[in-house]
Amino acid sequence: MAGNSTKLTPRQKMINLMYIVLTAMLALNVSSDVLNGFRQVEEGLGRTTATASARNEALYQQLADFNEQNPEKGGVWYNKSLELNERTTKLYNYIDSLKLIIVQKADGKDADIKNIKSQDDLEAASYVMLSPSMRHGGRLRESITDYRTYVSGLMPDSIKKATVEECLSTTINSRAEQINPIAWETTLFENMPVIAAITILTKMQSDVLYVEQMALNTLITNIDASDARVNKLDAVVIPNSKVIMRGSKYSANIVLAAIDTTQVPNIYINDEQLPLDKNGLYEVFCGTTGVYDYNGYLEVPHGDGTTTRHDFMSSYTVIEPSATVSATMMNVMYAGISNPVSISVPGIPNNAVQATMTNGTLTRNGDFWEAKPATVGEDAVITVTATMDGHTQTVATTAFRVRRLPDPTPYIPYKDANGQELHYKGGKPFSKGLLRGVTTLGAAIDDGLVNVSFNVLSFELVTFDQMGNAMLEKSEGANFSKRQNDAINRLSRGKRFYISNIKAIGPDGITRDLSPIEVIVN
Repeated sequence: MAGNSTKLTPRQKMINLMYIVLTAMLALNVSSDVLNGFRQVEEGLGRTTATASARNEALYQQLADFNEQNPEKGGVWYNKSLELNERTTKLYNYIDSLKLIIVQKADGKDADIKNIKSQDDLEAASYVMLSPSMRHGGRLRESITDYRTYVSGLMPDSIKKATVEECLSTTINSRAEQINPIAWETTLFENMPVIAAITILTKMQSDVLYVEQMALNTLITNIDASDARVNKLDAVVIPNSKVIMRGSKYSANIVLAAIDTTQVPNIYINDEQLPLDKNGLYEVFCGTTGVYDYNGYLEVPHGDGTTTRHDFMSSYTVIEPSATVSATMMNVMYAGISNPVSISVPGIPNNAVQATMTNGTLTRNGDFWEAKPATVGEDAVITVTATMDGHTQTVATTAFRVRRLPDPTPYIPYKDANGQELHYKGGKPFSKGLLRGVTTLGAAIDDGLVNVSFNVLSFELVTFDQMGNAMLEKSEGANFSKRQNDAINRLSRGKRFYISNIKAIGPDGITRDLSPIEVIVN
């Protein structure tokens, strides 16, 4: 385990002291010597920051290694370290971007932060950090405050928590004679030379990495903080499932409950020792159905050379593969349309179930499937496979008869008083007022089981004159022609006319001759 001391290193103390002295000198005179002094401090802070970053990476790796060895014990702290790393990197990079923006403001877009030309520029830092248009100083203060609050929440130790608060403090102790307190960012960046502002930001990065190191040490220490000591040991068998399909594997973990030990127990099942490299995983290939019992014991060695024995017993059931395949719309499938199909395998998630079909196509649509058969009279066979224990096996094969779609019923579409579309299919009186608004003839199968629309290709209107002679008018495709509408308008109430020789085509591409409609004018 890494150390968790909160004391500053002698080098860091020296750099902090130099920073304070140079800041005081800056208040008196911005000479080239003072500027060079800030440059030296900034370079020293840069080296310290690089060292701290490497040290923190080692601590992150330590947490990652422990998580890989014992994810149950170290997983929660490793996950916290990932969030800490994300937050630290975000704040560190934001501060880095501010340094570049300030230098570019002073030296132009081609500025080099390692070779600042206008080190004594007193306006660049103030503009970037304090101007209302940029306001990066306020944003930096808020970012540091949020980070400080987050890291403090990781510190159960009040002393470490106080160190974090002090190291990343964004408060200003105002003097009694000041009426209005001065903002934290104003005291740091107002009329501050570029090189001094860069040094201040580099020191902030160093402080952030130092606080990150404290947090990482705390996380590493916490790994063992919640360990419990137990005085009762039991052998426990934990199977993946007690119901197994024939052809798949039965898997069970046999563990010593309520103990964390580096001693791997010796496991015996039906008087045969389980290989140590199995780490307590017991697997049996299940070739026949039935209920299977097994028993065994664990031998646990102790430091004094003695062993204790813990017996166990369990069972599992092997069943035949099964699947549920049903057409949700009907017992047969119709060619040329999408037939909804429900496919499921008990105990297997939907994403582990696959299916194929002969004589057509089968596609997944969410939790359901859509089958589209191609040829009438040839069965469509759906084969269902499931992925279990890393291998795929067939669990069911189901055949469906493929039929041609039945002929649709022709109708005259119209709207009621509420604007809802209704279908007049003939055989009863139909208002002449509604007939005047009729423009097209439709056809569909809408019996509640199948709902399929057809396209009307043509039809004929048959009326009768005063002498009883039939008058025939042809349509314009699915639309009533003008001559047909005129013929309808001439009819008085109680008269009848017929729509016959109706031709329509459906999604299966077959053209059909439909039964005529008798219309009684009301």
